[in-house]
Amino acid sequence: MTPKVAPVREKGTVVNPLENLHEEIDELVNSFSSTAIHGDLTVGLTQYTFWMFVAIALLLVVIFAFKKRQSANGLIPKGRFVNGVEFLVEYCRDDLCKGLLNDTWRKHFPFIASMFFFILFNNIVGVIPGCKPGTGCIGTTAALALVSFVYFIVVGVKSKGPIGYIKSLAPAGVSFPMNALVWVIELFSTFLRLVTLAVRLFCNLFAGHVVMGAFAVLASLFFVPVLQSFTAGIDPSALTNAGISLFWMAILVVIYAVELLVAAIQAYVFTLLSAVYIQLAEADEH
Repeated sequence: MTPKVAPVREKGTVVNPLENLHEEIDELVNSFSSTAIHGDLTVGLTQYTFWMFVAIALLLVVIFAFKKRQSANGLIPKGRFVNGVEFLVEYCRDDLCKGLLNDTWRKHFPFIASMFFFILFNNIVGVIPGCKPGTGCIGTTAALALVSFVYFIVVGVKSKGPIGYIKSLAPAGVSFPMNALVWVIELFSTFLRLVTLAVRLFCNLFAGHVVMGAFAVLASLFFVPVLQSFTAGIDPSALTNAGISLFWMAILVVIYAVELLVAAIQAYVFTLLSAVYIQLAEADEH
């Protein structure tokens, strides 16, 4: 997004850069709305879908490059790239699978790892200036939540049978009618997971990118008048605006680092909750 050029008053006096802040923030928020690159929003390619495919392609490149270098190095991993990817895989295996799913972790590891790396790469691509996160669209996060929801429901049905899984929503040892009330609450809570998974991921990414974009707007709004002032003639206010611009840019760098951390944390949280729901579906009782 290119900020509007601040007008210059006579004698080199620059208008208040914050006069355009409201318009710039509105334009920033509107830029996160899905727009069709090809076709329309119903059947077409949006900017979020495009960057999702870019993230998938990048993920495949990393996987094949990792596999190739791992085969060339033998059993002992060598190099920062191989060790870095192996660390993420082992972390996903040990923390998200073995730590929660115990003896059944092997059959769930492909799903958990795929979910984690898909979200992680989409989140990281979205942090790159000019790019959009594939997970920054509610449609994508809803689809991910639906996949997770269907997966742990199927796991529960396979583990206990359809009737057994439905009955397992009510805790054992609770007499009627309290067990019926708890069953209704648990049923509602189970379907609510579909909403919370989708909304949590979308809102965290959306809010983070709006905050990061807002600081970028503030930095640019003060920086553009600085250039105008020096072009029209040195003005004392230019030095003040330059200092303020540097201040916002410094905060932007910090926010940028935080966003990278949030990208990893949100991938971890979404996958962790999916693993927890799988563990609950396989448990003997709640």
